[in-house]
Amino acid sequence: MAKPKKPSSGRPRHVPQRTCVACRETEAKAGLVRLVRTPEGVFVDTSGKQPGRGAYLHAQRSCWERGVRHSLAAALRTSLGEADVQRLMTFFDALPKQDA
Repeated sequence: MAKPKKPSSGRPRHVPQRTCVACRETEAKAGLVRLVRTPEGVFVDTSGKQPGRGAYLHAQRSCWERGVRHSLAAALRTSLGEADVQRLMTFFDALPKQDA
């Protein structure tokens, strides 16, 4: 037996907003890439649910270039080691060549 659908309340659904640490533009959380600081280093958090301090970047080359060079370390309150930069740049290299 199928469950009856609940009536719509008429309110729009809440969409979490986050700010890109490179360009400072606010966007829906789902439209940004989360980076997380863990005891092992800084990683791309594809699930968006890993524990640790997080920061967000647009999936655009310009934001990654600016973020990795300048604002990401401050947002995560850490310094980026060589292994962190290498890991992030591997993800960066897979991004589209032109900004959307």
